Amino acid sequence: MSERKAGLQPPRWLKPMNKLMVAVQRLGIPTGPAMVLTVPGRKTGAPRSTPMTPFDLDGGVYTVAGYPGSDWAANARAAGAGTLTRGRRSRPVKIVELTPDQSRPVLRAFAVKVPVGVGFAKRSGLVVDGTPDEFEALAGRLTVFRFDPA
Repeated sequence: MSERKAGLQPPRWLKPMNKLMVAVQRLGIPTGPAMVLTVPGRKTGAPRSTPMTPFDLDGGVYTVAGYPGSDWAANARAAGAGTLTRGRRSRPVKIVELTPDQSRPVLRAFAVKVPVGVGFAKRSGLVVDGTPDEFEALAGRLTVFRFDPA
């Protein structure tokens, strides 16, 4: 049984909040460290935009999917490339999915560098305390991507 079917699902407010964040970004208003990733949908090819909080680590830029099996991660995986936007600034990126072993140090860093993501993971039940060890243990469950210049 997938984790989504087992009850680990995004809160109901997430989709409307994501739409609001994308709209604010389209107006050219940066929203803290958040950026919007736009990729073609894997089924329709229509552009799909998702807010996220990428972070720098050892010269790379990474992001972590907040839920196992998330649609945006499946779209990003299928596309392999997209556009990252913050305010009015956009840049094309290559999207590289990390293996579970590659994702371990990134997940440990996520626990320290992305407090909003830690809070989200705690509220969703993915972690209890939000420690680097807890996040590292999610390797293979949460998708981790690196954004390379396109």
